[in-house]
Amino acid sequence: MARCTGVSTEEYAHCEEGEQDFSFTFIYKCAKRFGVDPTDLIRGVSPTLSSYTIVRHGDGLPITRRHGFKYLNLAPLFKNKTAEPFFVTMPYSEAEQHVAIKLASHAGQEFDIVVKGSMKAQIGSHIEVLNEGDSIYYNSGTPHGMIATGGEDCQLYAMVMKGTEDQAPETDRFQTLIDRKLARQPREGVIDPFIETSLDENGILSGIKFKNEENFNFAFDVVDEIARREPQRLAMLHLDHDKNERRFTFSDISRLSNQTANYLESLGIKRGDRVLVVLKRHYQFWYVITALHKMGAVIIPATHLLMEHDFDYRFKAAGVKAILCTSDGQTADEADRSAKNCPGVEVKIMVGANRLGWHDFDKEMAAFSEVYERKPDSPSGSDPMLMYFTSGTTGYPKIAVHSYKYALGHYITARYWHNVNPDGLHFTISDTGWGKAMWGKYYGQWMCEAAIFTYDFDKFDAHDILPMFAKYKITTFCAPPTMYRFFIKEDLSKYDLSGIEYSTTAGEALNPEVYEQWKRATGLALMEGYGQTETTCVIYNPVGSIPRVGSMGVPSPLYDVDVVLPDGTSAPVGETGEIVIRTDENVPCGLFLGYYQDEKQTKASWHDGMYHTGDTAWRDEDGYFWYVGRTDDVIKSSGYRIGPFEIESVIMELPYVLECAVTAAPDPIRGQVVKATIVLTRGTVGTEELKKEIQTYVKKHTAPYKYPRIVEFRDDLPKTISGKIRRVQIREEDK
Repeated sequence: MARCTGVSTEEYAHCEEGEQDFSFTFIYKCAKRFGVDPTDLIRGVSPTLSSYTIVRHGDGLPITRRHGFKYLNLAPLFKNKTAEPFFVTMPYSEAEQHVAIKLASHAGQEFDIVVKGSMKAQIGSHIEVLNEGDSIYYNSGTPHGMIATGGEDCQLYAMVMKGTEDQAPETDRFQTLIDRKLARQPREGVIDPFIETSLDENGILSGIKFKNEENFNFAFDVVDEIARREPQRLAMLHLDHDKNERRFTFSDISRLSNQTANYLESLGIKRGDRVLVVLKRHYQFWYVITALHKMGAVIIPATHLLMEHDFDYRFKAAGVKAILCTSDGQTADEADRSAKNCPGVEVKIMVGANRLGWHDFDKEMAAFSEVYERKPDSPSGSDPMLMYFTSGTTGYPKIAVHSYKYALGHYITARYWHNVNPDGLHFTISDTGWGKAMWGKYYGQWMCEAAIFTYDFDKFDAHDILPMFAKYKITTFCAPPTMYRFFIKEDLSKYDLSGIEYSTTAGEALNPEVYEQWKRATGLALMEGYGQTETTCVIYNPVGSIPRVGSMGVPSPLYDVDVVLPDGTSAPVGETGEIVIRTDENVPCGLFLGYYQDEKQTKASWHDGMYHTGDTAWRDEDGYFWYVGRTDDVIKSSGYRIGPFEIESVIMELPYVLECAVTAAPDPIRGQVVKATIVLTRGTVGTEELKKEIQTYVKKHTAPYKYPRIVEFRDDLPKTISGKIRRVQIREEDK
C-alpha cells in the first residue's frame, strides 16, 4: 500500500494509525487500489446517481486536502465519474510568496478556472500567474502546486480527470536542463583568480568582487590560459555566408592571435595606436582583437555600412593609424577615398582578398611566428583597450574608451544573464561593429569557457536562421527585440527549437507582445537586459528570477543604479526619473573611462558622482525598473508627461504593425501632441479607417490622454547605422 500511495512505509503506517493527516491524493490512490470511489472512503457511503446531480451554491462535500484550503467536491453522489470536480478556496499567505511552492503529483490531467482573485501555479519548472477568468490545463502527473497571490484569497473550479493508469509524467525538458546544470561538476575556472561572486538564498546573484584586476589581460589570462589547460576545447563554430563550417579551438585562437600580433608589429603598429577593424562577422576578427589586446594597440570595431564621410570622421576623431577591412562590397572603396585625406592612416590591411595599395592579411600573416610571449609590462587593468563610437541618435557619435577591466564586467553578462552552458553553444546575433558583439560573442562567453556560434550572413532572414538552432545544437540565444519580432511572424511550429535552454534580449526596449508570443511559441521566457556602449549589463533579469513582463529587470550587483529627479535626488517609487550609475564610492569594472579627447562631453554625462545614462524609467516597490524613454523623447502634452515606449508597446500588439515610433509633434493649444509613425506589415494598406482603429485601440488599452492624435504611415523609419530609430529626425521633420 505504501508503494501504491506513493509514500514511505513509515509514512503509510502513521496514516493508517491516524497519527498523520493524509492528502486527497493519498485517498484517491487508496480508493483506486481498493476499486471504490473516493466518496466511499470519505463518507462511508457509495455514490448512487448515474444520470445527473446538482450541487447548489455553497454546498458540496467538504474535503481536507491541504491546511487552510477549502475543497468542496461538487459531485460526491455521482458514481463512476471520469473526473472529480471541486470548488476550491485558496487562502492568501504572505509567507508563501517568498518560499518555494510545495509540489505534488498524481495520475491524470487537471483543468482549473480562476473565478476570483489570482493564483500562482507551478507546473514542473514553469510558473504562471492566473487572474480572474484565466484557466490552465495540465498533466497532473507532472509535479505541480498552487498558491494564492495578489494579496487576497483565490477561488477556482478544479476538474481532476482520472488517469487510466499510473503513467510517468511527460518529460519536462526545462526541468531536465536545470537538473543537468546542477549536476555539472564544479571546476576551477580560468576566471577564478580575478572574480568572486555570491548568491542569495534563492540562488540569484547578489554580489561580485574583483581581484588582481589591474593585472588582468583577457587575451593572456583567458584565451591563452584555456588553450594551455584544454587546447582542444571549442571556442567558436563559424559559418561563412555560403554556410561553410569552420571550428576554432582555444588553441587555434591563441596560436593565430600570436601570429597576428607579430605580423601587425612588423607593420609598425604598436602599443597605444588606434586600429579601426571593419570585419563584419569574419572569423579573422576573433584572432585580430585577441592579438591587439596582447599588443596593447587600441581596437576600434566598426560596421561595414560606413560611407566615406563616416570613415573621414572616425579616422580624424580617433586618430586612427591602421585599418583592417573586409573585402566584401564597397566598404574598402569608401575607406580608400577617405584615407586619401587622412595622412594619419599609415597602414591599410585587407582581409579576404588582395587589393592594390593594401596589405594582404591572410597571405602575409601566415608567415609569422606562432609564439608571442607576455612581457612584464604588457598592457592590463586600467590601460585603454577598446574604443567604440556610440550610436549618435542626436549628433556626431562620441567615442567611449574602455580599459582592460571592461572585459571583467561581462562575466555577469554571460553567466548570470545569458546563462551560457560551458558545454553548449551560445549564439548572439550582432555584427562585430557593434558593442553587442562584445556582450555576446567574446568576453563573457569565453570567461565562462563556453563556445560561441557565429554566422556571417549578409542580410537577416528568419527562414535562414531558424533551422540552425537544431542543426548546430545552439543552447543559449540572444538577439534584439526586432529580430524576435521577425521570428514570431513565422510559423515557429515548423522549426525544432527544443534545444534552446535560455533566451535573452537587449538593444532596445522589449514590447510585452513580443515576449508573450515568443513564450507561447517556444515555452521560453525572454530575459531582458539593459546597458549602453559605455557600460556592460546594468539592469537585467538574472538567472533564477521570474521576469515581470514589460519590466527591464533589476540592477546588476556590479553597479549602484538609481533613478533620480532633475535635482539629483532619488525618485520615489512609481515616479519617472533618469537612470544613473552612482560612482561616488566606486567606479566598477565595466564602466567606460570617458569620451576620447572630449572632456566637455564626459563631464556632461558624468558629474556629481553619477554617470547619467540619458534614459528614463520608474521603479516599482520591489525594485524592478520600467522603461519610459530617452530624456529628450518624453512628450509634454497639456501638462502630462508621456513616455513613448508605453504607447509603442500597445500599438505593437496590433498584428498589422511591423515597426512604430512615438514622438512629440508641435501643437498650438497643447504645446505638444502624441504622434505615431508606423510601418505596416507587407500587404496592409494604411487607410484613414485604419488610423482611427489604431487610435481607438490605444484609448482602450492605456490612459485616453496618451492616444496618438496624429498617425502617419511610412515605408520605413529613419535609423542610425546601428539600426536604432532616430526619433529626433522625425521631430525635426515635424517642426
